[in-house]
Amino acid sequence: MKNIIITGTSRGIGFELAQLFANNNCQVLAISRNEKPLRSIDHPNIKTLAVDITQTNGLALISSYIKTNWKQVDILINNAGTIVNKPFEQTTTDDFLQVYKVNVFAVAELTKTVLPYMKQNSHVVNISSMGGIQGSVKFAGLSAYSSSKGALITLTELLAEEYRERGIAFNVLAIGAVQTEMLAEAFPDYKAPLVPSEMAAYIYDFATSGNKFYNGKVLQVSSTTP
Repeated sequence: MKNIIITGTSRGIGFELAQLFANNNCQVLAISRNEKPLRSIDHPNIKTLAVDITQTNGLALISSYIKTNWKQVDILINNAGTIVNKPFEQTTTDDFLQVYKVNVFAVAELTKTVLPYMKQNSHVVNISSMGGIQGSVKFAGLSAYSSSKGALITLTELLAEEYRERGIAFNVLAIGAVQTEMLAEAFPDYKAPLVPSEMAAYIYDFATSGNKFYNGKVLQVSSTTP
């Protein structure tokens, strides 16, 4: 029975992903500031933790849970993210910091927290965006979001090299538009080609076996241009 950590599990892709792993005989630590949606399901394989991964005390709680209950983590999926949709001239330094804090800094700190519990053949999957791919079509208003997702891609490539000798794989999925609540909040009139459960199924398959074929790679998961 593998031990899986997933962030951003209160809704959207993370919510579906936690259930998918749990239904396939995995132990899931589901991390989100709002644990009520998953807790209400009351799945025996899902442990929810209501923590803010941008805060030191939240990371300490995660580490304590792993140390006490698991001792080992097989897969970490950094799925949590936030978005700001504003014209560039209205995007403040605080806006950039808010987005980078969740999309980059928290990913780095959580990964640092979990790495001592990861052994050979473990897999870290970071969820980025097509907006972070160099040369991709960009959406106006997403200067903070898309640049943070580009930074996450580079961070993933660096960590793959740094932890290669330990046999821990790091890969990043640059996903296209999915009809999540976050997308609807940022672009109310946009209709995405995929629903969260469809993208969750892809991420599940990749997280469980992709490290056999890839390390330090960014895979573009999008059927649209843009």
